[in-house]
Amino acid sequence: MANAYERKIPMLDCGHDYIRQVLHGRWKIALLLRIRKGIVRPGELARSIPQATRRVLDAQLAELIRHGLISKLVYDEHVPRVEYHLTDLGMSLMTVVDVMGKWGTENLNELRKLVNS
Repeated sequence: MANAYERKIPMLDCGHDYIRQVLHGRWKIALLLRIRKGIVRPGELARSIPQATRRVLDAQLAELIRHGLISKLVYDEHVPRVEYHLTDLGMSLMTVVDVMGKWGTENLNELRKLVNS
C-alpha cells in the first residue's frame, strides 16, 4: 500500500532538486550557520532560535545528520552531553549558503517588498 504522503511529483535527478530536498525546512540554514559559528549544544541552538519549537529543531537536526551535513557527538559522561558539528560535506555547502546570503543582502529592499506584500 502506498504511503498517503508519497511524493506526487517525482523528483528530477539533478543537483537542484537534491539540494532543495536537503535544505527544505524553515530552520536548516539557520542551524547550519549557528553550528558553523560554534553554537553546537542542543540547548544553545534552541535558545538561539526562540521562534522554533525544540521538536522541530530536533527533527531538522536529525535530517541534517541523515543527509550527512552535520554529525552528532555524544559524550559518555555522568550527564550525557551532545554536540553537533559540520561534516566536510556540510562545510562545502556553507560556500553556497554564504553566496545565497550575500545575494539576499544585496537585494534586501526588493525582497522585503515581495515577502511583505
